[in-house]
Amino acid sequence: MRKRAAKKRPLLPDPRFNDQLVTRFVNNLMWDGKKSTAFKVFYDAIDIIESKKQDSEKTSLEIWKDALTNVMPHVEVRSRRVGGATFQIPMQIRPDRKISMAMKWLILYARRRNEKSMAQRLASECLAAAKEEGAAVKKRMDTHKMAEANKAFSHFRF
Repeated sequence: MRKRAAKKRPLLPDPRFNDQLVTRFVNNLMWDGKKSTAFKVFYDAIDIIESKKQDSEKTSLEIWKDALTNVMPHVEVRSRRVGGATFQIPMQIRPDRKISMAMKWLILYARRRNEKSMAQRLASECLAAAKEEGAAVKKRMDTHKMAEANKAFSHFRF
């Protein structure tokens, strides 16, 4: 890097749950700077999860956090050129990147579902991910399989 790394800006916690992780998720969910719309979509999805959930001991926010944890990858493959050949090298993921990848995958696969509203899609994807099902969890499994398949190249790690 030519310049120094940009310092992390502190996130304000969200108004309903007082949680910074929710704000971070809503920032990823947001389109065209419409944060209030993104918050509405997220809170509606949480309300839908509240109505659809089976187990009564967990809150809807805990179910969402479980879904996020289930989607989080632990290893990924990174491309590295060694002697004219490109190898896929499995590497551990930083905790910060784990969270951001999980959020992005959860939102991406929620958008690809075909329910009526985004809130319903997000709620369904979160409920599926909390039960270790759904497309976002499959993406994590595929990422782990790819890393496992390329374990032989792990000695190229830098």
